[in-house]
Amino acid sequence: MLRVVFTSEARERLTNIRMVKPDLAESIESQIIQLVSSGRLKHQVTDEELKQMLGQLQQPKREFKINYK
Repeated sequence: MLRVVFTSEARERLTNIRMVKPDLAESIESQIIQLVSSGRLKHQVTDEELKQMLGQLQQPKREFKINYK
């Protein structure tokens, strides 16, 4: 089912993400499956749309400040 939903570029990116962060890839897949099953997704997910979804799901990185004395 996911092969039909994602463009080839988006599928490739999701495969790469799965190797590094399998829990993040699984989260994206479940979100897409929910959108498809509810009828809210009528087109293929592009690489740009996948990037936007990843940006929304990833937690912001904390900044660290190192002081030298």
